[in-house]
Amino acid sequence: MKKDIHPTFQKAIVHCACGNEFETFSTAKEIKVEICSQCHPLFTGQQKIVDTKGRVERFRRKYQNVAENNKASKKKQ
Repeated sequence: MKKDIHPTFQKAIVHCACGNEFETFSTAKEIKVEICSQCHPLFTGQQKIVDTKGRVERFRRKYQNVAENNKASKKKQ
């Protein structure tokens, strides 16, 4: 390996959106993440919808009328 061409490997603090913080090693001093092992559905067993671009809300608005119409048509029968 050549000397002085690699970034320094140091302790880094990882900050999650849920508020959890932990320490690891990285070339960056600070890392910000949206999901960690404390809030990920695979580890917690709870469903959590992660929506960073508004896709889930847009889907719900788009198909809200369809769901209401289906409920109304079932009541008529």
